[in-house]
Amino acid sequence: MMQNKDIPYNDLPNLPPVNFVESVEIFRHLSKASRYIGELNGLCASLPDPELLISTIVLQESKNSSAIENIVTTQDELYKAATEEQTASHTAKEVLSYREALYRGLEKIRSQDNLILTNTMVEIVQTVTQNTSGIRNIPGTTLKNAINGEVIYTPPCCEEVLREKLASLERFMNDQEISSLDPLIKLALIHYQFEAIHPFADGNGRTGRIINALYLVQQELLSLPVLYLSSYIIKHKTLYYQLLREVTETNNWHDWIMYILTALIETAQLTTKKIRNMLTLKNATEIRMKEVLGTAFSYDLLQLMFTLPYLKIELLEKKEIAHRQTASIWLKKLSESDILRPQKIGRTTYFINYKLMELLATD
Repeated sequence: MMQNKDIPYNDLPNLPPVNFVESVEIFRHLSKASRYIGELNGLCASLPDPELLISTIVLQESKNSSAIENIVTTQDELYKAATEEQTASHTAKEVLSYREALYRGLEKIRSQDNLILTNTMVEIVQTVTQNTSGIRNIPGTTLKNAINGEVIYTPPCCEEVLREKLASLERFMNDQEISSLDPLIKLALIHYQFEAIHPFADGNGRTGRIINALYLVQQELLSLPVLYLSSYIIKHKTLYYQLLREVTETNNWHDWIMYILTALIETAQLTTKKIRNMLTLKNATEIRMKEVLGTAFSYDLLQLMFTLPYLKIELLEKKEIAHRQTASIWLKKLSESDILRPQKIGRTTYFINYKLMELLATD
């Protein structure tokens, strides 16, 4: 019997789905996804300073994931905010809190025997939303069509039921004995299940996408959380929500799993290409900086340019890379050589690693 969209879905079945069998098509996609994720992981393992590249990729994901929830900030606004958080706009701060939540989640699973638990999810959502709300305990939550206001889904209610559903999801994620399914297929199932449980009043989408990244690290498919599906979901947003509904309404797991595997394939390829391009740019920039700055070349400055593409004199002082006068000379020389581009915003002059910004904006 089809689920009544106007009634809380307290009968949401636990994972794994009953009678689910992988098709030949799924296996083919799974093989490709595993190969491209393996290639991405190998690249990350070979990086001399992986955390450096991760920070810029995480910011891109923060922007894209927030955009799905209509929290929109520009590329420039976001990276400027990352340099100078205290003066950031409200939306930029919301996007930065997503990055903080991802790092918090990573710390959490590393400190609790590599487990993703309900308390991990709660801590992530509290960081994402910057408040102390926990699991929903008030009835009345419905998901509506943004255009006509029609109810399309009513998630389970309330806290006791939600905790029960999350405990079951927790077991499915952490206990390998429960299911012999491949981790990438499990990722698709987990993502649907978390969104269907919809345990929080706000921030479910962003928390669910952070869990995706953490799960890939937990399963040792990636050493660092560098693979994010938000850019793919933005491009195929209508289909994303349609397929979520089809799992609920007609048990169409096949097309949902194919969607997630396709997202993993395309995103892994895109991320690998982007990291390689960033490495190429960084190496070329290092050569140019050595020509321009000579013996004054600073590797710390190069690192900073690829971590925070919006530089200013005070930032170099704060990071103890150079005193004010030296910082001013370096940034002026790098601007005159078109390695950085100066831009005056208010009273502050920023020196922008514009080539990195252009690279980050491309798909």
